[in-house]
Amino acid sequence: MVSLKSQVFLRIFSAVFVLGLVSIPAFPQEDPDPNSPTPILVKAKGSKRVYAVPADDTQRVSLSAASRDSFPPNSRIAIFVQNVTLMDEEGANAFRVFVEDSRGQQYRFPVVDFYRIRSLTKAAGPTYALVIELRDEIGYWDPPSADGDVLLRVSWRGLTTDRARLGYGTTGGAIQDDATPYSKLYAMNVPADGVRKTQVIAAPEYVGYRWSGDRSRFLEQATFGPTAALDARIRRIGIRVWLAEQFEAAYPSPNNPYPNQPLKPGSAQPDCDNDQTVTPDVPVTCFRDTYTMYPLQAWDSKEKLYGDAQLRHRVAWALSQIWVTSGVDIQQSRHMVEYHKILSANAFGNFRNLMKQMTLNPTMGDYLDMARSTRTNPNENYAREIMQLFTAGLFLLNQDGTVKLDGSSNPIPTYDQNGVNNLTKVLTGWSFCNTAGTCPNVAVGTVNFIDPMVITTTGNHDLTAKTLLSWPPDPSFPPNNTIINACGNCTTAANIQTYAAVSLDQAIDNIFNHPNVGPFISKNLIQQMVTSDPTPAYVGRIAAVFNNNGFGVRGDLKAVIRAILLDPEARGDAKTDPNFGKLREPVQFATNIQRSFNVRSADGLSQSDGVIFQASQFTGMGQLPFRSPTVFNYFPPDYVIPNTSLRGPEFALMTTGTSIQRANFVNRMVYNTPAAIVVSLPDIPNGTSLDFSDLQALSTADSTGGQLVDELDRRMMHSTMSASMRSTILTAVTNIVSTDPLNRARQAVYLVATSSQYQVQR
Repeated sequence: MVSLKSQVFLRIFSAVFVLGLVSIPAFPQEDPDPNSPTPILVKAKGSKRVYAVPADDTQRVSLSAASRDSFPPNSRIAIFVQNVTLMDEEGANAFRVFVEDSRGQQYRFPVVDFYRIRSLTKAAGPTYALVIELRDEIGYWDPPSADGDVLLRVSWRGLTTDRARLGYGTTGGAIQDDATPYSKLYAMNVPADGVRKTQVIAAPEYVGYRWSGDRSRFLEQATFGPTAALDARIRRIGIRVWLAEQFEAAYPSPNNPYPNQPLKPGSAQPDCDNDQTVTPDVPVTCFRDTYTMYPLQAWDSKEKLYGDAQLRHRVAWALSQIWVTSGVDIQQSRHMVEYHKILSANAFGNFRNLMKQMTLNPTMGDYLDMARSTRTNPNENYAREIMQLFTAGLFLLNQDGTVKLDGSSNPIPTYDQNGVNNLTKVLTGWSFCNTAGTCPNVAVGTVNFIDPMVITTTGNHDLTAKTLLSWPPDPSFPPNNTIINACGNCTTAANIQTYAAVSLDQAIDNIFNHPNVGPFISKNLIQQMVTSDPTPAYVGRIAAVFNNNGFGVRGDLKAVIRAILLDPEARGDAKTDPNFGKLREPVQFATNIQRSFNVRSADGLSQSDGVIFQASQFTGMGQLPFRSPTVFNYFPPDYVIPNTSLRGPEFALMTTGTSIQRANFVNRMVYNTPAAIVVSLPDIPNGTSLDFSDLQALSTADSTGGQLVDELDRRMMHSTMSASMRSTILTAVTNIVSTDPLNRARQAVYLVATSSQYQVQR
């Protein structure tokens, strides 16, 4: 917990430096309204058609031009939007244009230009022209039919306009107009008077953050799931003060320290074989606690479910899906603990430090073979993956994360095989620190997976010249430092070790300063925390913070995380664009449900032991923590959902089989009696159960079931449940007799948690 003195300091810091105030308030200041206005697509007068005109490359179009009904495929046209309030840097890359054809196929048309025009009336407010090309921007699927109307809409900051017709090739066809305005389909439910559902608390101690929908959304993004206590705290102090608290919170939680098993030999010894007929005094947990991921998984899930430093743990989880190692190949849990310590220690630190420490981490060295790479037998695995997966990506990027193209419209590689070979040379000779007296954590008969790797045998390090990554000169980035000269004075072991260390630092700096790193890492973190397919404008804003935190510092992850979570594309009570958000990956799907219902031990008397993520309860969903199937993570960041043009990385885990297992998991959590959840002693000594007592009370008080369903709508879906979903769940709930409030509650929770609307974090 943060001390009262620390809280006072943090509030002052937040008020002065985050909000930019010059006086200290008596109470936490109310955070700004997070809601952006809903954009409006301009339609032709008296028509259901888009107001659209041919785009003229020589002059800007206006609303005085005659609107046309149809345009040929691949042509360039201008459409118009109103009711948007833009930041200075927002432009064409802040908007997305989606269309649907008569087959139900959806496409994204690229926005290639953007400018403000004069509105016809002052009441209309600012009007902006979007110049678009009538082709699928991603291009994975067949182009839309050129035989009639399509329905077109514009999205901005996770909000959408209504849809209107546009003739693609010609007009007509089988497309049907929307019966309900499209911008209302995914909007927050509102009463008949149209007033947004928010919790407005008049008392001064509750002026921090009164937007209830966005509080829940923020907690889904920044933690492993909202709780009533966290919601109340943010409502009182605001999200900026809460972020400042989280940046300073003790980690790990004082009552949940990292597992600290001693290092063991590479293979289990006779006194640790779980055979008590041979060694009756040795507990059967010896093998489990040493040679499996059980201790780390148990610790990790306790931290997810109960830890106070939720944001650091959330960011460490995100980083673990970029800098991947895996217990599929790593033998001992303690090895993975040392790897995770680097992630958590650097979650709010500098990305350059993370790069250096991870490069010398023995677990990473073992997983990607750097610990075995020598001058005479070089291994390129880590050299390749640090560039491809961990920092810069395969292709050169613009600062908004879009791919740079050459004169033939082909992506430009970030590096080539020669670049991999040269970096591999820099990384030769580094291995486990096993010299007694030099390495603090050497233990006889074991490999040292705690201390950073060192140059062990100096003859294993390559002493020749190397050429590193290069990029065109740009005043926004440090100059290239691409040449490492051959060692001219490597006649002693000390000189070789110094040369190797200097070469490593130069190589780390070379990659760290590459222009790709800001947009590549920024987009990955946005995808992990907020939305699967962020607009380039969002990526560009965060990359700018990565490049310079405002004080001339590059790679400040604390500033990056703050910017990601406070960005207007992340914030807002309701996001009406159905393409905004992300599928809840299995781990967060589980923790969000559990934290919503006071997760506890099976008998309800203590905390869960935190091992619900063991295969016995979590099997089949494709994401066992610390057991990624490959270095490419559980899912690729550029995955496109089949039969769509939508990028949705987590959907790579959503198959027929895993979707059934998701429902089975919810069934086990909701319907099993507590005793039944204790399935495998000693691996699950306390078990896990959920607490529905407050829902039972609601169900008892209201026989119609309406209060129960509305509470789940608020608690689990930040009041965005569709009317049809509410009606369906209410019918299922009231089919259970009102004298059985527990099963009414279970039925309602099960139906919400397994719904498609809940499984997408929006």
